[in-house]
Amino acid sequence: MQFATMIAMVLGGFYLGIIQETFRRFTPYWKEKVIFSYVMEVSFWLTQTVILFYVLFRVNGGEIRVYIFAACLLGFAMYQVFAAGIYKRILERIIRIVAAIYRFFANVVQALILTPITWMVKLIIGIVLWIAGLFASILLFLLKLVYVPIKWILQKIYRLLPEKIQKFLYKLAGIYSIIKNIYNKCRKYMTFKRR
Repeated sequence: MQFATMIAMVLGGFYLGIIQETFRRFTPYWKEKVIFSYVMEVSFWLTQTVILFYVLFRVNGGEIRVYIFAACLLGFAMYQVFAAGIYKRILERIIRIVAAIYRFFANVVQALILTPITWMVKLIIGIVLWIAGLFASILLFLLKLVYVPIKWILQKIYRLLPEKIQKFLYKLAGIYSIIKNIYNKCRKYMTFKRR
């Protein structure tokens, strides 16, 4: 059991070197965020402690001896001496491969999903705006068709009216124009006050 415990703790120390190297590789991404960095650091070491203790518990029932720490340090030192350089190169290559795969899928999603959806939305908006513009033009044309005869008829009726009524209507139009100007000035003043 002691021999199995020693082997397990040496392997645990070796694993600890690998996992710490991996963690340190990604640390710069959140180094600027102090609170998040602190939480990640504490969570990392608590997790590794639980994992190593679970391994120890499975091997010898969780009995802690001095030689267990020595074996763990031996495994960590073996990683630093024999495997650190190789693992760093492998880790960098894995990161590059994963990043390349991510970029590939991101480009595929962009090309096959996002770009067509964006193009379709723009096309639909363009069609809707064109239809609205066409409808507005037709409506304006119809209003002109109605307005011109009515205007012509009103002008004829106005000319047939007695001169006193014509003057009264002219004054009434002037009063309406004054009221409209006062209203516009008040609205501009109120808008300016709100700002």
